[in-house]
Formats: sequence, structure tokens, C-alpha cells
Amino acid sequence: MERGLSANTLASYQSDLRHCARWLQAGLGAGLLQARRDQLLGYLAAGVDEGIRPRTSARRLSTLRQFFQWALRENILGADPTAQIEAPRLGRPLPKSLSEAEVDALLDAPDIGTAEGLRDRAMLEVLYATGLRVTELVGLQPDQISLSQGLVRVVGKGGKERLVPLGDEAVNWVGRFLSGARPELLGGQPCEALFPTRRRTGMTRQAFWYRIKKHALGAGISQALSPHTVRHAFATHLVNHGADLRVVQLLLGHSSLSTTQIYTHVARERLQALHAQHHPRG
Repeated sequence: MERGLSANTLASYQSDLRHCARWLQAGLGAGLLQARRDQLLGYLAAGVDEGIRPRTSARRLSTLRQFFQWALRENILGADPTAQIEAPRLGRPLPKSLSEAEVDALLDAPDIGTAEGLRDRAMLEVLYATGLRVTELVGLQPDQISLSQGLVRVVGKGGKERLVPLGDEAVNWVGRFLSGARPELLGGQPCEALFPTRRRTGMTRQAFWYRIKKHALGAGISQALSPHTVRHAFATHLVNHGADLRVVQLLLGHSSLSTTQIYTHVARERLQALHAQHHPRG
């Protein structure tokens, strides 16, 4: 909590620590605080043997390092057993995205004749217009959005705030949702969530992601989607249309420009594909 981590990140760290603790106890009869470097290497190697991805292995090591560094600061341990363990080399995979035509099909997929469908359409429009994380989207409250100014105030990782433009289409769909579908879903009852369910509570990120996959299926999108697919589409399409990388960084809420620079690779891949398709000597 001292680093301002999100609840999801903390839950992931706790899961990794419990997984390691169970492995150490079952195989070696040792606890986390008694673990030696060679034992932790054995734990990480066992994961590789089980076929986990290098990124998962790196995350597990990062979690262990943070745990042992905390133990050092608290004078619980005198040495960090992970200090001499090298992290696995990671490639830099391009994020999965959607074409502009696929995004249009996804946005058109919800049945706007129903309150839930109009809500989903408004949420998808906001998601594509702003590049919010799904957790940020489902956590929005009415006072964070200004239709008159066309802005949404986002509280991102570590409690950092940023202002993101909505665009005319998103403003239109959110306005339609607020004027009719939202009151219908709430039935006169109060709710802090901007996009509530019929249970008059905010939607979980898992529930919204289930609905995205449902709409993607209805839109005929066959590729496997991730929770960040629409966010990646937002950033990719901005870069493809000439947006400055630092502007995209601010909109996404990335603390470092290096995180955003992956989208220059996405744009380069697209340019190469277009050249190969249309140039007579491509």
C-alpha cells in the first residue's frame, strides 16, 4: 500500500507470494522468510518446466524481490536472497489491437433498444474515445464527466488524475444514456457508478469484459481479445493518424514515455504492411 498500488496489483502480488510459499513448504519444508537463493531459483525453474511464460516468471521474481526488500527495510532479514538472481529476458510483443473497421463493428454491436445495450454502447464509445483502462471505466462516477466541456477526469494508477477529451460521439452516447437508460436501470434509486447495472451497483471489470467479448462475437470479430484491446486500438489509431507520442502518453496515463513508445513499433508495422501491399516493388 505504501507505493500507492492498485487493488488488482496488490491481489496479484499476494497470489504470487502465496504460490511461492506453498511450493517452498510442500517441497522443502521452508517458509518464505527462510528461503535461500538456490531454493528460489528452484521455484522459478519449476515454473519454467511447467511451461509458464517468461513474463509470468519475471513478474514472480519481481514480486519476491519487493517482498525481500521490504523484509530488509523492516530489519526482518539481513540479506536479500533474490539479489543475485537475473530476471528472464523478455521480448517486446506488440499489443493486440483492432482495425478501425473492427472497432466500428464492435461499437455498433450492442442493442441500443435496451437500457443495457445503450449503456454498453456508451461505455464502448468512452473506452475507444479515451483509451481508459477497464478498471478506470467501470469506476467512473457522474461528477468525473463533463458533457458540456467534453472531458472526463480519470483517477488512474497511484491515484494520479488526468483530464481526457471525450469527443463528440462519446459525448452524444453518454448524454443519451444519462437521459433515459440510466434512470431506467436505477429505478429511482441512488448509485455512485456512472454506468450501473440493474442491481443498482457498479459493474465489475470482469462483468464488463464478458460483455465486450459477447459484443465482439456478435460483431464477427474472431481474434482473441484482451482487457486492453480497445485501449490499444485507441493508442494505435491515434499514432497511425499522426498523433504526437507525448500526447498519447498523457492520454493513456503512462508515467514513462518508454511505455508508450511501443506504439511507434505498431505504426512502423502498419507502414511496412501498407508498403508491401501497395508499392509495385513491395
